[in-house]
Amino acid sequence: MALLSVRNLTKAFGGLTAIKDLSFELQKGEILGIIGPNGAGKTTLFNLVTGFYRPNSGTVHLKGEDITGLRPHEIARLGLSRTFQITQPFANLTVLENVKIGAHCRNPSSQKAEELALQILDSVGLFEKRDTLASALPVGHRKKLEFAKALATQPELILLDEVVAGLNSKETNDMIDLIGKTQNQGITILLIEHVMKAIMSLSNRIVVIHYGEKIAEGPAEEISKDPKVIEAYLGEEYVFAENR
Repeated sequence: MALLSVRNLTKAFGGLTAIKDLSFELQKGEILGIIGPNGAGKTTLFNLVTGFYRPNSGTVHLKGEDITGLRPHEIARLGLSRTFQITQPFANLTVLENVKIGAHCRNPSSQKAEELALQILDSVGLFEKRDTLASALPVGHRKKLEFAKALATQPELILLDEVVAGLNSKETNDMIDLIGKTQNQGITILLIEHVMKAIMSLSNRIVVIHYGEKIAEGPAEEISKDPKVIEAYLGEEYVFAENR
């Protein structure tokens, strides 16, 4: 049984269909990449899976349970968490307080929530920043904080929305390592990303979306050579660079 199953999902906003009859499955322990041009419907897909939007039709199943239409906090308690493309810290709280809020998802005890939050901050490289206000963090640390907040809910599945975007080369490598380490800890990952170094090196499989529809699915090497994907998204420049 798939950990996550998306079946014939459709979402329209007025006359615009953002997601159209989209289906895929994600197996436990996988990293599944989602790529496509801006406006392809990738973040809309995340909003549907995590309960921020209700689909017009189709279903989302987590561990075999239909979670379609559940509220985000209900879905989080079932073991699914996410990050946001635009980081959303509690700006006037410290880094530790931000992560502790996520830890309270499964830990009513303040002491246990803080212990978990400190462990996670250490694992993502933010322990030394624990008493810093979130508003004072540079973008690279904000991305890590966004990741830490999601990890604090102790998810089985985490949806990462462009966590590498806007990072420099060192920060990109650090984030790739962090995502790989998270998978090795047994957490399944659904990953939206435009940074091809990250998506191609991390993903066990890739789903390509264009105008809300799936146009390809398969291993990274196969996807990078698919004529439809090259035309819709990667471009000849990417193929040329890969073959140099």
